[in-house]
Amino acid sequence: MSEPLTLSKVDSAVDGLSSSPPTKEHDLASSPPKDRGHRRGSSRSSVSYPGVRNITELEEEGVELQLAVETQSTGWKINTSSSTVEDKEILKKPLTTPPVRKIDLHFPLGLEVTARNMRGVTIKDALDAIHKAFKKRSDDELDAAYLKGFQWDKEESWTRLIVHLTTQPTGQIGGGGGGKKKKSKGSDE
Repeated sequence: MSEPLTLSKVDSAVDGLSSSPPTKEHDLASSPPKDRGHRRGSSRSSVSYPGVRNITELEEEGVELQLAVETQSTGWKINTSSSTVEDKEILKKPLTTPPVRKIDLHFPLGLEVTARNMRGVTIKDALDAIHKAFKKRSDDELDAAYLKGFQWDKEESWTRLIVHLTTQPTGQIGGGGGGKKKKSKGSDE
């Protein structure tokens, strides 16, 4: 009595296994290329937003970049999130005029990061790209930890900005230093 049950169970298991792998292999073989192909296609597609340019095209045409002056007064610490910037409105502003899809940010010691946004690189995109490179570094590892601003030097390189750093926060935000100054003023009076 148990033999026919065992044989039928074994037969059904063998049948199930022999028929299952080809369909799984077929599914695996056909699904990922469609997904990958779709993802590649969308990233390479020529979706264009009005006014947003490719920086190499600007170089070929000789169109000069203008930088947002708001980057000079962020007082932002490079190993902290861009959300720590006091004036959140400047994060939405384009980094350059005309807006570009991507731009390289070059540090004087040789490090280079790229800020990207198909709708035009914003100040937030640039700060996020810098933060990604420095987020795991502690304060004592950084000689100059505050963003002083960006510089575009067409003589050196048309397609990248030079990042300037300083040891003290500049501009509106004082970070931890601003609080200390207020406390020391209160104790002096």
